Amino acid sequence: MSATNDLLITNEQVLTALKRVIDPDFHKDLVTLGMIKNVVVTGTVVAFTVELTTPACPLKEEIERMCREEVGTIPGVSEIQIEMTAVVRANTGKGIPTQQALPGVKNIIAIASGKGGVGKSTVSANIACALAQMGAKVGLMDADIYGPSIPIIMGVEDRRPEVDEKKEKMLPIEQYGVKIISMGFLQPGGSAVIWRGPMVAKAVQQFLRDVEWGEIDYLIVDLPPGTGDAQLTLAQAIPLSGAVVIMTPQDLAAAVAVKAVAMFRRLEVPILGIVENMSYFLCPTCNSRHHVFSHGGGQQAAEALDVPFFGAIPLALEIGSEADEGTPSVVASPNGPYAKVFREVAERIAQAVSIGARTFVPLAMSK
Repeated sequence: MSATNDLLITNEQVLTALKRVIDPDFHKDLVTLGMIKNVVVTGTVVAFTVELTTPACPLKEEIERMCREEVGTIPGVSEIQIEMTAVVRANTGKGIPTQQALPGVKNIIAIASGKGGVGKSTVSANIACALAQMGAKVGLMDADIYGPSIPIIMGVEDRRPEVDEKKEKMLPIEQYGVKIISMGFLQPGGSAVIWRGPMVAKAVQQFLRDVEWGEIDYLIVDLPPGTGDAQLTLAQAIPLSGAVVIMTPQDLAAAVAVKAVAMFRRLEVPILGIVENMSYFLCPTCNSRHHVFSHGGGQQAAEALDVPFFGAIPLALEIGSEADEGTPSVVASPNGPYAKVFREVAERIAQAVSIGARTFVPLAMSK
């Protein structure tokens, strides 16, 4: 018998090797977490699937590298074939009964700010597009009833949603792989919405319940600035996976962001983290950073509030002009430096949602 045949590789050996791979987020091995699927050994070739908790996992390459390294220590292995997949888990947060969740929508993420003018809608659109580009099923709900800007940023301001007569629900507009709904689709161009608070609350409810969202991994909700009716309605109507607070570097913006965080905490909505927008100017010739406003406000606010800091997005004419033209930066310039920053922020948000969704109950191992 040849030496190769003497070294018969078994599924148990593969699983034992993969038990040495510890997920950096969950601090448990991939086998115990149920992330290893479909182990197949054919002679000296080992194949298996790693099922991540999000297609936007920022640790995807690192996890694959560790798997190859550990399985490569098994004597006789000549080839390792790894399929990296993802199944997003539902994270319904706390405080609201899960029965009130939206059918088919796994995670609802509120994008908020304590004040206007921080670029929240532009950030929301880029995050939604980035998650869709990475393979997630994404919805984008524009909850800014008085000043909807998502249709312009996403390049669909001239379109109108159709209605599914059988289900009596609106069908969201689709663009760049994202399902979108906004008051901007439902009002004549240039007209203003003049409503009292209860009507705003009702509109938010309708966007949630009367829209056929279908299967969605992440529903990004672009909230109006402040702590008003739309925020209260959203937090009290459905289980939120969490909120992301957008702020600018100045001290005043940090103080206002603290109020937004306090509101969500009072409503038992988890704070996923803070994003600092308009953080610095990136010189197009020398690639150096110049801090136009104060520096580090977002990081300091995150530390003071004991929440994650998801990153700093630069102040750039291109980001604004691309949004005005209806093509968010991750779509207009997917290989550019601004798209890279937005993708990193989107990955960290998805990572935080996954950590919140994981129950740590061991799943059955696939052999």
